[in-house]
Amino acid sequence: MGKSESQMDIVEKSTKSGKKSWSFVTIGLSVLLLLMTCAVVALYGTNSGSICTTPGCVTAAARILQNMDPTTEPCTDFYQYACGGWLNRHVIPETSSRYSIFDILRDELEIILKVNQKQDFTFISSSSSSGFIEQRDSLPLLEVLAMVGDWPVASADWNITKGNKPNWSMEEKLSTLNSRFNKRVFIDMFVWNDDRDSSRHIIYIDQPSLGMPSRDYYFNGGNYQRVREAYLQFMITIAKMIREDKNMAKDDNFVQEEMAKVMKLETEIANATASPEERHDVTLLYNKMTLRELREKFALNVSEFNWTLFIQGIMSSVNVQIHLDEEVVVYGAPYLQELKAIISNYSASTIQNYLVWRLVTDRVSSLSRRFKDARAHYRKALYGTTLEEARWRECVSYVNNNMENAVGALYVRETFAGESKRMVRDLIDKIREVFIETLDELQWMDETSKEKAREKAMAIKEQIGYPDYILEDQNEKLDQEYANLNFSEHKYFENSLENLRAGAQKSLKKLRERVDQDIWIIGAAVVNAFYSPNRNQIVFPAGILQPPFFSKHQPQALNFGGIGMVIGHEITHGFDDNGRNFDKDGNMFDWWSNFSAMHFKDQSRCMVYQYGNYTWELAGGQNVSGISTLGENIADNGGVRQAYKAYLKWLEREGKEPKLPGLDLTHKQLFFLNFAQVWCGSYRPEYASQSIKTDVHSPLKYRVMGSLQNFEAFSEAFHCKKGTAMHPVEKCRVW
Repeated sequence: MGKSESQMDIVEKSTKSGKKSWSFVTIGLSVLLLLMTCAVVALYGTNSGSICTTPGCVTAAARILQNMDPTTEPCTDFYQYACGGWLNRHVIPETSSRYSIFDILRDELEIILKVNQKQDFTFISSSSSSGFIEQRDSLPLLEVLAMVGDWPVASADWNITKGNKPNWSMEEKLSTLNSRFNKRVFIDMFVWNDDRDSSRHIIYIDQPSLGMPSRDYYFNGGNYQRVREAYLQFMITIAKMIREDKNMAKDDNFVQEEMAKVMKLETEIANATASPEERHDVTLLYNKMTLRELREKFALNVSEFNWTLFIQGIMSSVNVQIHLDEEVVVYGAPYLQELKAIISNYSASTIQNYLVWRLVTDRVSSLSRRFKDARAHYRKALYGTTLEEARWRECVSYVNNNMENAVGALYVRETFAGESKRMVRDLIDKIREVFIETLDELQWMDETSKEKAREKAMAIKEQIGYPDYILEDQNEKLDQEYANLNFSEHKYFENSLENLRAGAQKSLKKLRERVDQDIWIIGAAVVNAFYSPNRNQIVFPAGILQPPFFSKHQPQALNFGGIGMVIGHEITHGFDDNGRNFDKDGNMFDWWSNFSAMHFKDQSRCMVYQYGNYTWELAGGQNVSGISTLGENIADNGGVRQAYKAYLKWLEREGKEPKLPGLDLTHKQLFFLNFAQVWCGSYRPEYASQSIKTDVHSPLKYRVMGSLQNFEAFSEAFHCKKGTAMHPVEKCRVW
C-alpha cells in the first residue's frame, strides 16, 4: 500500500534535512562505542570516578544521544535540540494518528501482555479470532438491533411515512442504551462522587458526547468539513449494508434522505452543547436539585417525556429505586434548555435512527472486515490512518481496558520490580516537601490560603504501581470483580456487549454505596499518571515506572527530570484552575481568600495568553486554546519547577553524580534534557486538527517549550541570554 500524503511529508523532511547525516552517522558511531563499552563493563561496570560506565548509565546515554539533535542551539529551540534525533528516526506507523515515547512504551507493554494473555485469556482470544468474527459477519449486530427496537432506516416494521411506531418510548430506549450498552445519547446520565460531598455518590445529568470528536466538526470548514462528509457517507454505507443483510429492497435515495435527517439532528444537538471553554469552571456547572425540580425546570415535552421513568428505567437495572426527592446534579443546564426545541422537531423514526446509529458505530470494531472497510474512509479523514491495528493489538488493548486488574496482575508479575514502589514513594515525599516550601516564595498568595494549601498538599494520598491484593494467591477479591461476567467462547461481539453491561451496572449500583477511598481508579498496565480531585489522590501505575521516566539504574538527574516531573505535575493538579476548587478531603469548597483567589486568576491569565499565542502549523495554523489547556499547563510548569528544586536538594545531601559517557553535559542539563525527551513525538495533520479542539494538554512541543521558557533555572543551566527564544523577558508563574 502506498504511503499517505502526511507520511510522505515526514519522510521527505527527514531525508532532505542537512542534520540527518550527522544524527545517523555521528550519533550512530557514538551509540556503537557506548554499546561496546557496555559489553566490556556488563560484569564489571562502575559509577565511581567522574564517568559512570554501568550498563544502566551506558544505556541511558545511548538513548539520550539518539534522541537529541546537538546541531540545534538549545536556547533557540530546545524541543528540536532534545527530540530532533527522535523525530528524524521515527515515522508514524500507518495504523497510528500520533507517535510518541508514550506510544512506544504502550506498544512494548502490549507485546508483554500478548504473550501472557495467550496463556491466561484463551477464551477471550479465541472469541476474538478473525475466523469466527468473519464467519458470523453481521449476525450478532442484527440480534442487537432487534433488542433495541430495530433500525427504522433498515426495518420493514417501522412506519417511516408517519415517522412513528406504536408503543415506542424515548425514555425506554434511552434507558436501555444507558444501562444495557453503557451508551448515553441525548442525555448523559451517570453516577459519580458528589463534588460537594466526596463520601457519597450522586446522579449527574449532563450534555452528551457526539458522534464526531467535537462540535467543531459539525460547523467548521477545511479538514473538519472533510471529516463531516466522510462521517455522513459512513452512516449511509452501514445503513445500506444492514438493509442488504436483511434482504430488503435496494433504495439508495431513501437511505440517503433518512441518514441526512440523522445528520441534521446531530448537528443541532452539537450546536446546543457548550464548548470546553464555556464549561471550564466546574463550580459554575454544578447545579444540585431534586428529581421533582428537574422535571419542573427541564420538561422536554417529547410525547410528555418522563424524567422519572427515564432515570428509574436506568436504575432498575441494578435494583435501585429512586423517588421524587432524589438529589441529582445537573451539569448541562443550558443544553437541556435547548434540547426541548430540538427533539420536538423530529419524528420518532429519525430519533430512533439516531439512537441506533450511535450504538452501531461503536460496535464496528467488533464486526467483520467489511464493516471496518466501510469505516476506512472516515478514519482516514479523522485520524489520517490508512491501516487498522492488528487484531491481536485490538484484543490486548480491549482486555486491558475492561479487565484491568486481572491484566495488571499479569503485567506486574512479569515486569515490575517491587523496590520501585519504595523509591517512587521517596520521590513523592521529596517533591511534596518542595511544593510546600515553594509556597513561601509566592507573593500573590496570603498566609491564610498558604496554610490551607499546605494542609491539602500534606493530605494528598498516593497509589504506586498496583493494588497489593491483585497478586494474592487464591484471589477471591479479584475473582469477585468479574463474577458477573458471562463470556461465551467464539462470541467476541457478545462478550464485548457483556463488558458494556457489566461496566454500566458497576457504576450505577454505586448510587447507594459509600465511596471507597482506597479503590484504584486505573489499572497497573497503563503508561500514564493521574490526579483525582474528588479523592485528592495521585496515581502512578506500574506501566509508567520504567525508562525514560524512571529506573533505579539510571542517574537521579534523569529520574527527577522524568518521573519526578510527572509527580510534581500530578501534585500541582491539586492546585490548578480546577483542582484548587476542592479541599483536602476532595470536596468542592472555596478555601481561598478573596485576595489569593483574585491573584491566582491574574497569574493564570499570563499562561492563558502565553499558550494561546502558540500557533500549530500542523493543525492548519490554529492557535492552542490557552483556556482549555490551562490546568495541564499549570501542572507542567509547577511539575518541572518542583522536580528540579527537589533534585538540587538531593545533590546537596548525596553529592555530585558522575557524568554519563559520551555526553559533555552537566547533570542540571541532563535533568532538563530527559524532561523534554519524555515528550518526544509527532502527529498526523488530521489528528492535530482533532487534538487542538479536544485535548486538554498542549501539543507535545509546547508542553516543553512553554514550561522551560518560564523557568529561569533552565536558562541558567544552558547559559541562554535574556531575549532569546527560550529565555523571554516576560515569564509566567503560578506555583
